[in-house]
This record gives sequence, structure tokens and C-alpha cells, in this order.
Amino acid sequence: MKVNLLSCDAQRPNKRAIAQCIADISSNISASLSNELAEILLEGDAVDFEVDDKNAGSSLRALRKLSIDYEIIE
Repeated sequence: MKVNLLSCDAQRPNKRAIAQCIADISSNISASLSNELAEILLEGDAVDFEVDDKNAGSSLRALRKLSIDYEIIE
């Protein structure tokens, strides 16, 4: 499943927690790339990546906990 992260609406977003979440739920993203993607997301640009289908429910729940708006592409 492909997910597009649109924005983060948290009052004080935690970049480290967002990067860790991206690394945990993605199927092929390293820690350094997840840090870059978190920074891009917090600057206001959308980010998309592949999520393991077996973890889809918990992955989307983790994104909601971090106040990240997302859309499912596939």
C-alpha cells in the first residue's frame, strides 16, 4: 500500500518521532532517509512511500497519533 503524507497539524511536531514512525512503518526506508522525509513533511511538502500491508492498520494509527494528515494512494 502506498501512503501520501500531506501535512502535520501538531502544535509542536516532534521531528524525531515522525522520522522514527516513517522508518518503522515503511517497507524499505532507512533511518537517514526517514529523517529527510520528516524534514520535508514539516517544511510543508507532501511525502509518499510504501507501507507493509500486514502493518497497515497500526501504521495509519501511528500517523494519526502524530497528527499527520495522509491519503492512501494504493
